[in-house]
Amino acid sequence: MASNKKAAVGFIFITILMDVVGIGIIIPVVPKLIAELIDNPSAGVAAKYGGWLTFSYAFMQFLVSPILGNLSDQYGRRPVLLFSLLGFGLDYLFVAFAPSVFWLFIGRIIAGITGGSITTATAYMADISTPENRAQNFGMIGAAFGLGFIIGPFLGGVLGEYGSRVPFFVAAGLALANWLYGYFVLPESLDKSLRRPFDWKRANPFNSLLRLKKYPKAAGLIGSLVLIYLAAHAVQSNWTFFNIERFKWSTKMMGFSLGLVGVLVTLVQGGLIRVINPRIGNEKSVYIGLALYTIGLVSFAFANQSWMMFAFLVPYCLGGIAGPALQSIISGSFPANEQGELQGALTSLISVTSIVGPLIMTSSFAYFTDEHAPFYFPGVSFLIGAVLMLLSLAWAFYALHIKPNK
Repeated sequence: MASNKKAAVGFIFITILMDVVGIGIIIPVVPKLIAELIDNPSAGVAAKYGGWLTFSYAFMQFLVSPILGNLSDQYGRRPVLLFSLLGFGLDYLFVAFAPSVFWLFIGRIIAGITGGSITTATAYMADISTPENRAQNFGMIGAAFGLGFIIGPFLGGVLGEYGSRVPFFVAAGLALANWLYGYFVLPESLDKSLRRPFDWKRANPFNSLLRLKKYPKAAGLIGSLVLIYLAAHAVQSNWTFFNIERFKWSTKMMGFSLGLVGVLVTLVQGGLIRVINPRIGNEKSVYIGLALYTIGLVSFAFANQSWMMFAFLVPYCLGGIAGPALQSIISGSFPANEQGELQGALTSLISVTSIVGPLIMTSSFAYFTDEHAPFYFPGVSFLIGAVLMLLSLAWAFYALHIKPNK
């Protein structure tokens, strides 16, 4: 039994790693593929389409992820996980052969519907963990994310030199190989005695958000966390478009930069937090981290040389000490038997930021890089992100120091 669980932990690590590598591979070439399909080399125009593509994926994730989660509670993790892996593989192939931008949107919608592999893999990890090794096992998930975002963008940047569709074929191969491996190797983790019937009320993402009203003391901190995720889309949704427009980066240079992001995130999330947080505590980690995020974003906005984008990644990624500290404080505000409910609600809120954030950031970038803009300022989305980080800092300070009215 112990060896089976160890093998399952290894599979889940590989599953998440290959998923993230697949996602990372396509990031450097998405702007190029969009430009080819719309026959317009403008980074601003491509950014608009990129924002709506992200919106399509995130919106379907927001609606469908709770459904897939509930289905996995009734039928087990294995079939849902395999369904998601197969869906990812077919989606990448679909996009690789897309003859027009319309089909890119269809592909993103399909990916949003089937893209529950990471969520289900996380639930699988919880099933096979004990109280003694749960933190260690979940730490492997974070390590898989960091490693995936080192390997994926680097490969995407190199493969993109051979054509904008080549990385999609490689990503499809990884996902389908993962599905095939899981089909023959992966056992079920959820015992039939622990399963429950599917409930549409519990699968409704809006119900989980409404339940947060029961804990008004944590509302300010949750609002602060949501602003962090919203602000982060200044980088996540706009990094490639900005650097193509401002510095004429190639897909290879884009891959190198995103690989560096993966290295820095892995170092901060996997190592620095373990050292810094116990010494200064959660509250100071929140304040310092949000300040570093703000410094990084403002620096991106006004960078005028290519090397600066690499240098300014350091303060920005160091800001990553804020999120886990904030989540720790929020989690401590809820009783042990309602942690699952809290995490479900937070996941839904984060999905909402993935719907709204890309549209705000890419639309502002497109507007201020258009020839009819009042002035040229491609860094506007980074500045918007910096303002949101400052608002998050103010909101967190208020929530932590001002007692709510009784």
